[in-house]
Amino acid sequence: MSIPLNTLIDFEDNIYEITCVAIKEAIILSNPGCGGQEIEENNGKIVSEVLTRALNGEIHFDAPDLR
Repeated sequence: MSIPLNTLIDFEDNIYEITCVAIKEAIILSNPGCGGQEIEENNGKIVSEVLTRALNGEIHFDAPDLR
């Protein structure tokens, strides 16, 4: 699996927000034992897996209210 560049280019929502979500999820999954089956199947390519999940809406998050 590689980084989904076409999906990333076509993404129309807040790219900064989705990037922050992907970074936080990648940090969590990089801890030993937290990666799961998908990471092992992708030869440890955490960033590719997390970006794919984030862009497909598989990672759910709540944006903080900054008002």
